[in-house]
Amino acid sequence: MVEMKVDASELKGEEAKLIEKLADFLKDKTGGDVSTDGKTVTVKGEGEALSKKYVRITVKKFLHKHELTETFKVMGDEESLKIKERKLDKEED
Repeated sequence: MVEMKVDASELKGEEAKLIEKLADFLKDKTGGDVSTDGKTVTVKGEGEALSKKYVRITVKKFLHKHELTETFKVMGDEESLKIKERKLDKEED
């Protein structure tokens, strides 16, 4: 069984709702067992739907669907993914 964790601790706004929506979105797309623990979403299951690359792309699609791609990006390390806030360049006047 494969387990992939997505750290959504930097998601801002309606955090609780966004994390629940992310969990539901991942469950629909991967078909795995999805659970939330605070600000971490854990996906467990078998097969290609739980490869790190597929979960990463699915999280990116979720951010795009909720118009958050300008503000957040998906970073990965060996065992998990993290949604990080983008550092935006401030415009100089």
